[in-house]
Amino acid sequence: MSDPVFFQFSTVTVIILLAVFYGATFYMSTYVNEKDESVDGFMVSSGEVGFGISAASMTATWIWAASFYGAAISGYNYGLSGPLHYGFWGALMILFIYPFGLRFRALAPNAHTLAEIMHARHGSGSQLILAISNLFGSVISLMVNFTAAGALVSVLSPLSFQAGVLIAGLGVLSYTLWSGFRASILTDFAQVVAMMSIAVVIIPWVYFSAGGSEALSAGFAIITEEQANFFSTTAILEQGAPFFVAVLAYAIGNQTIAQRLFAVRQDLIKPTFITATLGYGSIVIGLGMLGLMALMLGIAPHEGDLNNIIPQMASAYLPPAMIALFFILVIGSLSSTADSDLSALAAIMMTDIYGRNLAKGNPNPRKMLLLGRLTMIVATMAGLILASFSLDILVMLVFVGALWGAIVFPVIASCYWNRVTNEAFIWAVVGGLIMFTVVRFEILPLTGIVGGFFELVAAVGGGVVLGLMAFGFFGRIIGLTVAAVGAVACAVYFSGFLREYTVLLGSLTAYGASTIICVALSLMGKEKFDFDVINERVTSFDDDAAMAAVRVADEQLKPS
Repeated sequence: MSDPVFFQFSTVTVIILLAVFYGATFYMSTYVNEKDESVDGFMVSSGEVGFGISAASMTATWIWAASFYGAAISGYNYGLSGPLHYGFWGALMILFIYPFGLRFRALAPNAHTLAEIMHARHGSGSQLILAISNLFGSVISLMVNFTAAGALVSVLSPLSFQAGVLIAGLGVLSYTLWSGFRASILTDFAQVVAMMSIAVVIIPWVYFSAGGSEALSAGFAIITEEQANFFSTTAILEQGAPFFVAVLAYAIGNQTIAQRLFAVRQDLIKPTFITATLGYGSIVIGLGMLGLMALMLGIAPHEGDLNNIIPQMASAYLPPAMIALFFILVIGSLSSTADSDLSALAAIMMTDIYGRNLAKGNPNPRKMLLLGRLTMIVATMAGLILASFSLDILVMLVFVGALWGAIVFPVIASCYWNRVTNEAFIWAVVGGLIMFTVVRFEILPLTGIVGGFFELVAAVGGGVVLGLMAFGFFGRIIGLTVAAVGAVACAVYFSGFLREYTVLLGSLTAYGASTIICVALSLMGKEKFDFDVINERVTSFDDDAAMAAVRVADEQLKPS
C-alpha cells in the first residue's frame, strides 16, 4: 500500500473542534482562578495537591506530542521492538525520579524549582546554569508540541501547518495565563481521562480496520530482518539506549517534572509516580503500535515526513467520528504538556531569575506574577516561531535529553555528597556540554586515539547511568558497585565499536565527562556542606517572616 488518500475535515469543522476543546479547557480553568492569586499557588499550588490530580497530571505531562509521534516513528523505523523501547524506558524514568524526589522534598519542602535548591546549595552560578538549561529545554518542548499540532491540522484539514501551530499556541496560552500551575494540573486530569478512554477505543479500531492479524502477518514479507527481530541490536543502539539515557536526563533536568514533584503532598510522592509510570507505559506502547502497523502495511510517510505517520493512520482507517476523537486525543496530549512547559518557564523566571537573584532577597509578589505571565506570552511566541521550521520530533527529543545529561550527576551528587563545590558543579556541566558537542557534531574525527578516548569517557557515563538508578532504589553501596562494574563492562564492550553510534556516544560522554570533572574538583576542595541550611534558605514567597529570615541569612553569607 502506498500513500493513502487523506480524509479531511472542512475548515469550519476543525475550527469548531479546536474552539470546543480550548473553550471547554478555558472554562474549566476558571474554577481555579483566584482573584488574589498567591505566588506559591501560581507556581506549585502550595505543595498540597492530592493523589488523583497529581498522578493524572504527571501522566498527562509525560504523554506529550513526542509520546505520540516519537513512539510511532520508533515503531515505523525499528519494527517490533520500537514501541517497547520508547514506552518502557520512558515509563521507567518516571519511576526513577521518585526516590530522588523524596530527597529533594526532604531537603527543601517549600521549593518551587530544582534550581532553587541548587541556589541554596551552591549559589547563583549553579542555579542559573540549571535554570537556563530548563528555559532552553522547555522552549524546545513547546516547539515540539506546536509542531505536532501543525502537522495534525495540516493533514486532517485544508488549514496550513502554520495555522495549526498558531491555534494550538494561542489556545494553550489562553487557559494557562491566569491561573498558571493550578490550571495546568486541573486540565491535565480531564485530558488524561480523555486520552485513556479514546486510546482504548482507537488503537483496536485501527488494528481491525487495517485487516487484523492476517494483514500484519503478511507485512513480515516487506520489513527487514532487523525490523522483524524483537531483540534488534540496531533498535537498541540507535533508539533504545539513546532514549533511555535521554529520558534519564529529562527526569532530573526538566522543570515540568520537578514542578509536580514539589506540588504533590509529600507523603504521596511514591504512589503518584508509580501510578504515572503504569499509565504512561500502557498508553504510549499502544500508540507506538500505530507506527508498527504503518510499517507492516507498507504505508509511506506523506511527503517523506515521519511526523505524518500518526495522522495518516487515523485518516486511512478510522471513520469520521473516530477521527474527530483522535484529533481531540492528540490536541489534548500536546496541550497538557505545552501548558506544563509554560508553567515551568514562568516558575523559573519568577523564582530563579527574579526571586532569588534580581530581587536581592526582597521580591515583590505582584511583580513576580506579572513576570510569570509575561514569560508565558514570550515563550509562546518563541515556540510558535521555532515550530515553523517543522523539525524532526524524535531527533529533537534525544538531542535535548543529551544536553541535560551533563547536569544529572552534579545535581544528584549535590543533594547527597557534602564535598561537591560550586566550581565543581559549574565546570562539570560546562565540560560535559563541550565534550558532548565535540562528539555529537563530530568536530574531531572519532578515530584512533580520539575515538578510543571518547569511548572510555562514555563507558564511565554508562556506569554512572546504571549506578544512579541502583543508588536511587537500593542505596550507596549497591549503587557504587553497579557503577564500577558497569563502567568496566562498558569499557570492554564500547572499545572500537561505539564510535559508529554518535548519538549514544555523545549522550554517554556528557554523563561521563561531567561526573569525572565533578568528582575530581570536589575531591580537590575542602568544603563540607551542612544540608540542614537548605531548608532555611528555601522558603515560601508568601511567608513574609520566612523571607525576612532568608534576607538576614544572605547578608551573613556575604563576604565582609
